[in-house]
Amino acid sequence: MRSAALALTSLLLVPLVALIPARAEPPKPEKFDETGFVPLFDGKTLNGWKVSAKTGHSGTTKNKSGGKWVVENGAIVGSQDVPGNGGIVITEKEYGDFEVALEMNNDYGPDSGLFLRSTDTGKCYQAMIDYHSNGNLMGIYGEGIGGKPHVLNFNFKKEVTDIEVKEYKPFPSPVSAEDWAKFWKHGEWNEVRARVEGNPPKITTWIKGVKFMEFQDTEKRLADKGGIALQVHGGGDYTKQFVRYRNIRVKDLSKK
Repeated sequence: MRSAALALTSLLLVPLVALIPARAEPPKPEKFDETGFVPLFDGKTLNGWKVSAKTGHSGTTKNKSGGKWVVENGAIVGSQDVPGNGGIVITEKEYGDFEVALEMNNDYGPDSGLFLRSTDTGKCYQAMIDYHSNGNLMGIYGEGIGGKPHVLNFNFKKEVTDIEVKEYKPFPSPVSAEDWAKFWKHGEWNEVRARVEGNPPKITTWIKGVKFMEFQDTEKRLADKGGIALQVHGGGDYTKQFVRYRNIRVKDLSKK
């Protein structure tokens, strides 16, 4: 009787176990073809780049300086130069259709961004690097062009290890809130990547090789070409917190 009861118990447990969903693992990164990429940063100087104080983020100095940008330990390091004053560092060369990749290791606090087809006044499509509470990575924002588009699929909570997944049906977050801490490693170098094609553009972004956003605009908001820029946001006091970028490279996708 005892063996029969055990067998019956086992049979009853099977459907219950089947109802428990398997724990999803963070998605695996894509393998990218690095053919055709050229460095945008030599790891030693800001040759090929220029600091612009023409954006609205440089208002504290009345647009006389655009934040502090230096090269340290093989990385471009940015911060506010005086409390509240930021700006951008932008490539001297302009690009049309392109894919840009870089590694970031920012402090959790400063608001930054990867600017696509940017003017020296900071008008651009921004791949967001709002690396702070309530911020976002690799959503798309229309910087200086009326805040449109503004699409994202997650926000950071108070801690960098915690995110809130937002409902964005066209492209939901590929990483769950439960798996974020396993996927993203603060304090390490993590790659982000963005591709822009056409005008109105299709913009695609990746975090650590995982596609995080795909957005097709329906309006032509900017010129066909512009610079690639990195931002330190104005406001607050971020003179002692830093953004860091290295291994910056670009692939020209424009038709010859």
